[in-house]
Amino acid sequence: MLGKWLRKILTRTVVVQGDVHRKKAWRVQIPPSDKLVYGMYFAVIALLSLTALEFVHMIFFGVWNSEIFSAITGLIGTISGIFISQKA
Repeated sequence: MLGKWLRKILTRTVVVQGDVHRKKAWRVQIPPSDKLVYGMYFAVIALLSLTALEFVHMIFFGVWNSEIFSAITGLIGTISGIFISQKA
């Protein structure tokens, strides 16, 4: 389910111009590579797992763990960078 959703979001749509005599343009969808989809799938699962780990750490120990938060922040930057670069 998440893989299909990621594949749909990461699909790039480009406009292809026809030949010189025809003025019509077509929209062509370019699917993402399997490596990109699996990497994003892993990153999203890791983000959710680290977020749950941070909540559990706060509940049991009552303090904020900055190392886990740094990992969460890094994953958010990676995921948003992939989305921005893929749609450009």
